[in-house]
Amino acid sequence: MTDRWPRYDLLTHRARTTPDRTALIDADTGREWTVRELDSGIDELAAGLESIGVSLGTRVGLVLPTRPVFVRLVHAVARLGGVLVPLNVEKPTDALAAQAERAAVDVLICGAETAEAARELDVGTTVSVDRPDDTAGTAEVRQLPDADPEGFVPISRDPDALAVIMFTSGTTGEPKGVRLTRRNLLASAEASAYRLGVAPDDRWLCCLPMYHMGGLAPIVRTALYGTTLVVQREFDAEVTGAVIDERTITGVSLVPTMLDRMLDAGWEPPAALDTVLLGGARASESLLDRAIDRDVPVSPTYGTTETASQIATARPEQAAVHPGSVGQPLVNTTVRILADDRPAESGEVGELVVSGPTVTPGYLEEDRTAEAFDEAGLHTGDLGYRDADGRLWIEGRRGDRIVSGGENVDPETVAAAIRKHPDVEDAAVVGLSDPEWGERVAALVVGGVEPETVEAHCRDRLAVFEVPKTIAVAAELPRTASGTVDRDAVEEILSSEQ
Repeated sequence: MTDRWPRYDLLTHRARTTPDRTALIDADTGREWTVRELDSGIDELAAGLESIGVSLGTRVGLVLPTRPVFVRLVHAVARLGGVLVPLNVEKPTDALAAQAERAAVDVLICGAETAEAARELDVGTTVSVDRPDDTAGTAEVRQLPDADPEGFVPISRDPDALAVIMFTSGTTGEPKGVRLTRRNLLASAEASAYRLGVAPDDRWLCCLPMYHMGGLAPIVRTALYGTTLVVQREFDAEVTGAVIDERTITGVSLVPTMLDRMLDAGWEPPAALDTVLLGGARASESLLDRAIDRDVPVSPTYGTTETASQIATARPEQAAVHPGSVGQPLVNTTVRILADDRPAESGEVGELVVSGPTVTPGYLEEDRTAEAFDEAGLHTGDLGYRDADGRLWIEGRRGDRIVSGGENVDPETVAAAIRKHPDVEDAAVVGLSDPEWGERVAALVVGGVEPETVEAHCRDRLAVFEVPKTIAVAAELPRTASGTVDRDAVEEILSSEQ
């Protein structure tokens, strides 16, 4: 039976069906591209890439921040049958070089702002999408050559062909290189549409880094749906709020810290906005309460890079009644919860194991794949439970659990208790090595509060072994670009307090 997924890149198909729709808007300059115009620009980029050796299976690294050209490159690489490798421009060059080597990058593409870092990665073929005078001081980085796209023919691909290698955030330890196929990406976009809904006039704002799954997924979704992608180069609480209003945005992807800052800035959602997809990290109940009180159509979501984005998502009406839940799993996604290698009862916390068409075929390294997969599916390492109506509630990471004096301590339970203090804005809890206890519970707290006050607050609400023995107050929690708490950075801060 013929597979139902498109065999060519999505913009090739879209240009044949809705060529006059608006496909892309640059929120910073106001420039707009119809599907036909975007398709033509992608042909030009693809011809240029082909002239430097990009073809079927070529691994193309992108060292670029969020920009409209990032969108064109995603489709151009797909049009040639290449494999996209987005690299986090916020990482130090030695970390980027290591990732480029692990992913076996053949060609590296940068811009003016990242040319120096790209040069230091020492990939054989490195080109810039910007003019030569924009890359002054980096003579080894030449401009991507112009090429005549006349007669260019898109490459047909099998749905199970490798499409993207995406690195996880790496909140603890070395980021994992995740292999994603065309089927993974398209199945994710389809499942998201069934949960969130799609209308022809939808406009989705992307202000997240496109080198993370939350920023890449909207590129795929809007191309599949034939809707408009609005790109904002950098999030700013006040500017992003204005863009949502002025550009008639109907949906936006945010991480909790972004939404928190927008609410602090006095943002009010316009009537056209129907979805704020809130993911990347667990949203606190206080943030959800603030959002719901202000009529923000918030949809808390749980997803991973390994599943090409969403696993479960709550619609706004569900989030208002069950704040803290991420809703039921998306269509065709199966989530099992295992407690001590057996199916967990309703309300019982266990590890989430996911299977379905969005799940990666594995990591770059075979040993990591073998560790994470079995006949049940992908063992996410995330802990959670399912309530009587099938809604999922995420409780933290299995690897984050602290064993102090022989007692198991759930960091999220401790952090949730700390957040209940009226002067606490946020908190992160980790375990620090301790010669007496094995591990000691430690908390980094944001808010106008003293450590002694936090300790007394915890003693009234937690078991003795759960009360943090080390407490520090900071202006904000260190986070990765995708919004998750950088636990390694938290441990480093708290270690200096011992």
